[in-house]
Amino acid sequence: DEAIATAKELKDRYTLAMALAWAAGLAHLERDPAEVDRLASELIELSTRHHFAYFLTLGLIRRGWVRSASGNTAEGIPGIELGIKEARATGSVLELDTHLAGKAEALHLADRTSEALEAINEAVAIAERFEHGYCSAELHRLRGVFLATLGADEVRIEASFCKAIGIAKEQK
Repeated sequence: DEAIATAKELKDRYTLAMALAWAAGLAHLERDPAEVDRLASELIELSTRHHFAYFLTLGLIRRGWVRSASGNTAEGIPGIELGIKEARATGSVLELDTHLAGKAEALHLADRTSEALEAINEAVAIAERFEHGYCSAELHRLRGVFLATLGADEVRIEASFCKAIGIAKEQK
C-alpha cells in the first residue's frame, strides 16, 4: 500500500505499475480474489493507458485467475491464456512458470485436469531450464493433486508430493 501511495504521490506511472503488479501477486498468494481483482483492474487500466505491455499481461493473468477462482472459468481461462500469450510475445520468461501454475489451477477448477497437468509439466520444465526455484514446491504439489484427481499410479502421486516437500524443506 505504501509503495502504491508513494508512486501515486510522485506521479511515477512505471513504478506504480510495478507496485500494483507486486501487490496483486501478493494478494494472489493470499488467495484474496477481491483484492486481486481491484489491483488487477487498476493495473490493466494504467498499463493500457501508458502502453506498459508487460504489466498489462500481468493484469490480464491476475484478472483471469480471479474470474476462475470465483467460478467463472469460461471467462477466466481465456484471460489467463491471453495474458500468457502476450507475455511470451514480449520475450519474457520471468514468472512464466507461476503464470502457468495459475492457468493449471483454473483448468483444474474447470474439470480439465489433464490439460492442467500439461500446463504444470510445462511450468516445471521452464522452472528447471531457467533455474526459477521460486514456485517449484508448489508446481510439484499441484502435479500431485492433478495426478491424484486423474487416478494416476500412487507411486507417481507420492513422488510428486515428496518432491514438493523436499524442495520446500530445502528452501526453508
